[in-house]
Amino acid sequence: MGSFTFIPVWVIQDIIVFIAAVLVGLYIVKKESKPGPVLLEFFCFIFLYAAVYENLATLIGLYGYGKSLVMIFNVPLSVPVFEYLIVYSSLKLFETMRIPAWCKPLLVGLFGMLADFSLDPVAVKQVFSTIEATIGRWSWFPGPSAVQIYGEPVYNFTGWMLLCGYAAALLMLGRWWYKKSGYKPLVGYLYPVLTMAAGLLVMVSPLSQILLWLYPLSGKGGITEWIMLGVFLLLPAVLLAVFWRGRMKGRLYLKADFPVFIPLIGFHAVNVVFCLIGGYWQVLWLILLAFAVHSAIVMLIYFKGKRALSNSISEQSSSSLTNNPLR
Repeated sequence: MGSFTFIPVWVIQDIIVFIAAVLVGLYIVKKESKPGPVLLEFFCFIFLYAAVYENLATLIGLYGYGKSLVMIFNVPLSVPVFEYLIVYSSLKLFETMRIPAWCKPLLVGLFGMLADFSLDPVAVKQVFSTIEATIGRWSWFPGPSAVQIYGEPVYNFTGWMLLCGYAAALLMLGRWWYKKSGYKPLVGYLYPVLTMAAGLLVMVSPLSQILLWLYPLSGKGGITEWIMLGVFLLLPAVLLAVFWRGRMKGRLYLKADFPVFIPLIGFHAVNVVFCLIGGYWQVLWLILLAFAVHSAIVMLIYFKGKRALSNSISEQSSSSLTNNPLR
């Protein structure tokens, strides 16, 4: 009888992601006016975009994953599922904001990076000895010249800006095309496939190297990786300050829209718990910082929407009383 890998912690983490995926899927069916194409986005993001890219990265030796509950070749299914949940939930939250559409992919990318600053340090630390070998949940194989944050190349974190940002930009274009067509079913079936296939091509293009380490001015492993990380952390803050300034056009509700908040806040809480369980004290500060910053931004948007709605109701009530002197 052959041996196999079974790490209970990894299985539990996968199950949590899959439960969140089911809740978000049900939310899409209930809340989206055209749920079919959005569910197809979910499928295409996983199987035409993120999982393909992740598998390519394992094949060229950038990193490797330990065996988990459900695998897509070399990659746990939970990984691209997690990534789409971040993209979908971020876009859903940003729909409530009065902000130029071109800003949203950069903000989605920021949310992806913040999620990664919480997720990856735990995954890299989760190393276990099994019958097969000593393996990690996620193991990087950086070169000797790589600039790193706790064993991960700096460009990995900015890579989440690109992975999530590209997907958000292309999905927004696809949704615009679908709306412009008068919601023709054929367009609804086509745009998720075409946009996610295009996303994969962009992800592996020279554009990504330019944005990760300023190729061809610099190569991988230099100070430019730190520079681009700083740019991608600072730029979204500038966009929020200049183009948003707290203006809202709608709001989400904690009770009715709670599946949206699970990937944006709940996943951080899960990572903190597993960090404490594993005793990974070295990276705890980074996970808590990512949790705090991400939660603060999400809750700021939430409370701005709540206040905007309250002010709108108050103004309508005042206008009604003014226009009806008999009341």
